[in-house]
This record gives sequence, structure tokens and C-alpha cells, in this order.
Amino acid sequence: MASKPCTFCQIIEGAVDAVRVYEDDAVVAFLDHRPVFHGHTLLVPKLHVRLLSDLPAERVPHFFTTAQRLERAVESGLDAHGSMILVNNVVSQSVPHLHLHVIPRRFKDGLRFWLGPRHPYRDAEAEDTAERIRRALAEQLG
Repeated sequence: MASKPCTFCQIIEGAVDAVRVYEDDAVVAFLDHRPVFHGHTLLVPKLHVRLLSDLPAERVPHFFTTAQRLERAVESGLDAHGSMILVNNVVSQSVPHLHLHVIPRRFKDGLRFWLGPRHPYRDAEAEDTAERIRRALAEQLG
């Protein structure tokens, strides 16, 4: 069975329509077709990678510099008070192609980012959690 074509790759190729707001050799930004608020924009690398950690290190600076520019443009162009910047890795990732959301926000817009309960640490859980992350980072750094 053939896998379903990547929607974002199809947008990049021009096979699927999208309202583009920016494009260069490495990235494309377009309006989300199911926006949280008008102006909700997606930034997508043209290289097909699923996760942020899959983006080659030499491409990361350009991706995030473009994200900064896009954030400023969304906020100033739409008179937003701020924005929410979001990347989902696997969980809640509707398209398996790295994409960064820039969502314009306004005070009292009704959106609560933390939709579920918070889970505070008990006893030594914080230190144990931090140590597990430190070990994983040390493994990555060699």
C-alpha cells in the first residue's frame, strides 16, 4: 500500500493551493487552512523532515531567523498584542512534516494555551526528571 503524499510537500511543489505569505529557497510560510485566529501562519522547511530534531543543524539558524521575522510581521501586520509560537513533534502533529505555528494573540481572545491540568513535581521528582534530561543531553553531545 502506498503511503499518503505529504500535504506540505504538495504545497511546496504547487500541487496543492495555499495562501503563501513568504517563500525562499529553504522555507515557505502560508496561512493555516484551519486557523485558530485569522493570521495563523505555518512555517515549513522545503526539505521534508518530520521533526525539529530531524532538521539538519546547518538549516536550523535560517528556519528560526525566518520564524522571528514571521512572528514580528504577523504581530505588526495584524495589530496583535503578541503571538503563540508552537511546534508539535508527533503528538498533535496533523501533518508529518516539520511546521512551526505563528498564531496571533490578543488580550482576552479567549484562548487558554494550557487546556489540561498541570502536574506539579512531588518530592525528588524534579531532580530525577532533570537528571534524566541531563543524561540524554550528555549522550547527544558525546
